[in-house]
Amino acid sequence: MRRSLGNPFADGHLPPFSPLQAADIMDDQIKNPASPFKTCPICGKPQSEATRPFCSSRCRDVDLNRWLKGSYVIPGRDDEVDDVE
Repeated sequence: MRRSLGNPFADGHLPPFSPLQAADIMDDQIKNPASPFKTCPICGKPQSEATRPFCSSRCRDVDLNRWLKGSYVIPGRDDEVDDVE
């Protein structure tokens, strides 16, 4: 017998959210982050709201420079063969 794919909330497992409830939940997550004491990934100082996730524009620029130079490259394995057609 084939199961009906009607309302997924009808079985009571997931309560339906109204758009206003979803907006309230997202606002709470923005106002009260899960871990408020995050540090800058470059220097370890506390993050600034204006330059998050970094502490300053200097650390943001250092990170951008590392990306542009290729410092964040994940090395591949030597046994990989390129597909040439």
